[in-house]
Amino acid sequence: MIDATIDAIIKQMAANPAPKMWDVGAPQARVMFHGMRELFAPKGVPIGKVDSVEIPGPAGPLAARIYTPVGLTGRVTPACVYYHGGGWVIGDLDTHDGICRRLANESGCRVISVDYRLAPENKFPAAFDDAYAALVWTEANASDHQINPNRLAVAGDSAGGNLAAAVALQARLKGGPQLKYQVLLYPVTQARADTPSMHDLAKGYFLEKASMDWFCDQYLPPEADPNDPRVSPLAAKDVSGVAPAYVLVAGFDPLRDEGKAYAEKLKAAGVAVDFVAYDSMIHGFLGMEGLVPQATQALKDAAKALSNALA
Repeated sequence: MIDATIDAIIKQMAANPAPKMWDVGAPQARVMFHGMRELFAPKGVPIGKVDSVEIPGPAGPLAARIYTPVGLTGRVTPACVYYHGGGWVIGDLDTHDGICRRLANESGCRVISVDYRLAPENKFPAAFDDAYAALVWTEANASDHQINPNRLAVAGDSAGGNLAAAVALQARLKGGPQLKYQVLLYPVTQARADTPSMHDLAKGYFLEKASMDWFCDQYLPPEADPNDPRVSPLAAKDVSGVAPAYVLVAGFDPLRDEGKAYAEKLKAAGVAVDFVAYDSMIHGFLGMEGLVPQATQALKDAAKALSNALA
């Protein structure tokens, strides 16, 4: 059964429908997403320190933020490179500020949030290339930011979870950076997925199949292979040896089945996996912490797993 608060939010949104993203285009969709986050995100989550930095990217500098947990300023900590969600199109550092603060504080890790290039202005593999470059930079510059380079993880939600999973595979393929953990929060693991949840929950549960189709259209150039593991980690032939994972799915999320399938694929390859299903939740609920109490607990649980993995 769907959570009562979530149900009320969905009904209110249905009564006051927003324009469709594909009708207004990416720039206006980003404005709409910011407005929604302002309504749903928690306000004033404390943090020890936030540093704005620039990371050299493949096509120019990338903005990033380093979140230092409360009480750990001046101390060396593990670190987690975080990739925001938003379908590779509409998210940014501000839309996921609350999630990054919560993860940093609850895990005791520095969190590096990366403002990778967005589609459709920058199509695949731009976001992926930026995401991997940010991880490489974090390891190479760890001492400058009081980070333990031997205690690194990646994390992300939705499209950011897709990037985190793809980066973890790339790190294994390239022989580094060495990752201890990956946190995949309702991740996209298969482009243009054809799963029961994608069809059964195609409409009416916040994220819709039509939205995912539009996101993929924005992100992937016509010549791109949707089964390229950098796009679809679930399509990778071999996932053995990749970093242990925490995989979270929501029960009323079109992405539910592909997230579960990726967790099962990792397990079958001998990768240690913590799989958690929030059966009454929808896609994006972690960004609704200001209204949905279960979001806070879910972030705390993910952060605890991250902390344990990097201890």
